[in-house]
Amino acid sequence: MKKVFFKTFGCRTNQFDTQVMMSKLKEFELSQDENSSDIIVVNSCTVTNGADSSVRNYIASMRRKNPNAKVILAGCGSHSKGEALFEDNKVFGVMGHSEKENINEILKKETRFYEIGDLEHIDSTIVEEFVGKSRAFIKIQEGCDFRCSYCIIPSVRGNARSHREETILEQIRKLAANGFGEFILTGTNVGSYGKDHGTSMAKLLKKMSLIRGVRRIRIGSLEPIQIDEEFMELLNEPWMARHLHIALQHTSDRMLELMNRRNRFESDIELFNSIASRGYALGTDFIVGHPGEGEKEWQEAIARVKELPLTHIHAFSYSKRDNTASATMKPEVRGNIAKEHHRELTALIKAKNYAFRRSHNTNLEVLLETGKEGIFSGFDQYFNRVEVASEEELSSNWVLLNDVEVGPDGNRATL
Repeated sequence: MKKVFFKTFGCRTNQFDTQVMMSKLKEFELSQDENSSDIIVVNSCTVTNGADSSVRNYIASMRRKNPNAKVILAGCGSHSKGEALFEDNKVFGVMGHSEKENINEILKKETRFYEIGDLEHIDSTIVEEFVGKSRAFIKIQEGCDFRCSYCIIPSVRGNARSHREETILEQIRKLAANGFGEFILTGTNVGSYGKDHGTSMAKLLKKMSLIRGVRRIRIGSLEPIQIDEEFMELLNEPWMARHLHIALQHTSDRMLELMNRRNRFESDIELFNSIASRGYALGTDFIVGHPGEGEKEWQEAIARVKELPLTHIHAFSYSKRDNTASATMKPEVRGNIAKEHHRELTALIKAKNYAFRRSHNTNLEVLLETGKEGIFSGFDQYFNRVEVASEEELSSNWVLLNDVEVGPDGNRATL
């Protein structure tokens, strides 16, 4: 039986897609060693030019280390760079998003193939296990209707479309029966779920919470305009993780306009303060160094970040993405300036996170992941990682912690 190794780049949606492909392998052996595998499936990310480079470098390294392996390109990169890589004979095959449920048949092919499919497909696969995971990712939608100026994702994932509610709930029932208690909802633009089906994220959450075994639900990145009164009413429910990730991307209104964003700071800070007042940790995405970000915009932005009740941040320096509106914008921000701004921003949020953890150090519910040499770690309800020392085997167990040592770089406890 031929061995298949999966290499996943990028976001949680890609992680879920890899699990879908793994679940469809019927006539192949799943391998943990890329160097001895017969087939290497690269589930690629193409969000930036840098992401493309990482994928290309990995493919090149595999061609050197394991020259006899068939390298298959899947994921978002198949739609943006797949044709070029195929024509240059860098990969044996290319498969688009809509083809991943057919992977067992596709991998049997003896001749090179390019099967890109379409961008309207929606999965029907029920994933019952997550290999190597203690938490389950649930993809509830695909694609995005937003057209942010820096983003290529709508052109490689398609427009927003929701998975069927029955499929999502059936998947959660099976995973809960298999021992999973924490579920992370993911997708390209999670908050758009249900608009095409006459329902909503809040209605889905309520139905999920009624399934036996569901203990905690986390939600992937939401847009500020997607958080409505119906959703706000759920914030006090015990099964809601006390952490939300709400994508702002910037806090300067001029920069938000250049980015073709739909949010503005005045309403953003009102929303964040309202949610934080209910005991929530709050994270966001923030792009540093987007074209047009001068010193004036930056000083305004960092002053506004100081006002926000943020505890987590996914900050990244702008990276030009070919075929996006931002790629042609001027003036560009010098790399050293963007790097310095990035350091300033992340240091600020690290201090905010430390302060938050010091004031939220009791009654922490942590789902521990696989441990090593008596040290286990997992995330509490506020999405802060906690290291737990124990002589007992605690992998995939829930623990309630009250005696937690809070340090600048993390939380620790002993059981």
